[in-house]
Amino acid sequence: MNLIDPILTRDAELRQIRRDLHAHPELCYEEQRTADIVAAKLTEWGIPLIRGLGLTGVVGIIKKGSSPRAVGLRADMDALPMQESNCFAHTSTHAGKMHACGHDGHTAMLLGAAHYLATHARFDGTVYLIFQPAEEGGGGARRMMDEGLFEQCPMDAVFGMHNWPGAAVGTFGVTPGPMMASSNEFHVTVRGKGAHAAQPNKGVDPVMVAVQIAQSWQTIITRNKNPLDSAVLSITQIHAGSATNVIADDASLLGTVRTFDTRVLDLIETRMAEIAHHTGRAFGAEVDFEFKRNYPPLINHAKETAFATGVLQAMVGAAQVDAAIEPTMGAEDFAFMLQEKPGCYVFIGNGEGAHRDHGHGLGPCNLHNPSYDFNDALLPIGASYWVHLAEAYLPLL
Repeated sequence: MNLIDPILTRDAELRQIRRDLHAHPELCYEEQRTADIVAAKLTEWGIPLIRGLGLTGVVGIIKKGSSPRAVGLRADMDALPMQESNCFAHTSTHAGKMHACGHDGHTAMLLGAAHYLATHARFDGTVYLIFQPAEEGGGGARRMMDEGLFEQCPMDAVFGMHNWPGAAVGTFGVTPGPMMASSNEFHVTVRGKGAHAAQPNKGVDPVMVAVQIAQSWQTIITRNKNPLDSAVLSITQIHAGSATNVIADDASLLGTVRTFDTRVLDLIETRMAEIAHHTGRAFGAEVDFEFKRNYPPLINHAKETAFATGVLQAMVGAAQVDAAIEPTMGAEDFAFMLQEKPGCYVFIGNGEGAHRDHGHGLGPCNLHNPSYDFNDALLPIGASYWVHLAEAYLPLL
């Protein structure tokens, strides 16, 4: 494995930073302390920076040579609104907040790369270090872009990385084209007419209407959508009533839709609305249908994916890189950046969980799990990848 020696020598510092961030998690658009730490480190290392894009975002700027070419490297910073079940020394000190997705590690890896790129690296051009807020549902990538990220920091391509539990440390996964799904949610209210449960004929039962809608929606996946197109429609909540002998006035259905293709999403949203409204009318009920598109599918660009794959294979060996990894129905707002700029997103193996300190929770080391913890063994690996990528993308002529 071709790791960079000066980064390895700073391993203890990177671990300290990562664990400090883990102990002090901040939710989307609240990452003030995290941003202050990032900005302080960049300033200490002589790296100019921009603050305030996306409210709490930080962008470091490292320019060497005279080339106008530039590349962006992105790490997310926010935590999740979860109660941590671990009780090791760096457990969250903020009740109901936890770094359960490894953004503490992502931030530390990019900081590790930042120091080397500023002090040792040989390249010709500009590297933009993008420390992004609010990935967990806040659309921080989109907000940074709306507030001028790519205008103030013109770059030819942008790259991202996320830890992946279950994959061995020292391995990477990537694929060209769709790698992560779009994230969308629906909120449907069925407005019926309440009645005594012993006299249902005097009312319009919203529960029965909701059940009919829920069952009919599944035919969109099995009968309307092309079987070769991937999609998930999950009803995750149904709410109605407060007493066993009362037919409620209304009922609600909530859930999520995931696809890799916007055309498939268009079909699903249209059919869901049609079925909901027509079913309501058939039973004499009114239906309020709301469909919210959160994140688009994450689509890796072919050229940049081939480039990133080559960098990874040179660093860890071809056998350690799955260049055709199975896409996941999870979502990521880095997808917004890839809609505007060519680039590539990769997974870095986080292991099975044996790395966790004594006192970890009894649950698995999975993303968004209260027993999760980022694997610090990844810090020099991820930081080295960022450096190799930047130097290869901006070579000295």
